[in-house]
Amino acid sequence: MDRRKFTNMVLAGGLLGWIGSVLYPIVCYLTPPKVAEANVGSVKAGTASDFRPNTAQIVKFGRKPVILIRTEGGDFRALNATCTHLDCIVQYRTDLKQIWCACHNGLYDTRGRNISGPPPRPLDEYVVKVVNDEILVSRPAV
Repeated sequence: MDRRKFTNMVLAGGLLGWIGSVLYPIVCYLTPPKVAEANVGSVKAGTASDFRPNTAQIVKFGRKPVILIRTEGGDFRALNATCTHLDCIVQYRTDLKQIWCACHNGLYDTRGRNISGPPPRPLDEYVVKVVNDEILVSRPAV
């Protein structure tokens, strides 16, 4: 092997090493880490005496938001707080007594059924139990 061929091989190897050292951190940064989904069966959402009728609150259920509503009749309802249209977070409108998605003006009733706007399907419902004034929100039985 002559000097020119050896020098070209060393330079090519160095160039490949440099390209790899630049691209590897970029690829690692752009690839999201694998995070295990928290397997949550139920969460405590507060006390029933803290909720006034016709109010709502967003509660974290693992990594998902859940909207907990106390109706005018005093019943509790928990629904997935992610709009079924484009995954925006919904909010409860006390003046309308409905759930509203501000992204595209979608409306749901307090049972999660889509009333108007672009949402294609109802919100998923969760089970709410009140035990000793403590509100427990859990997944529906499948």
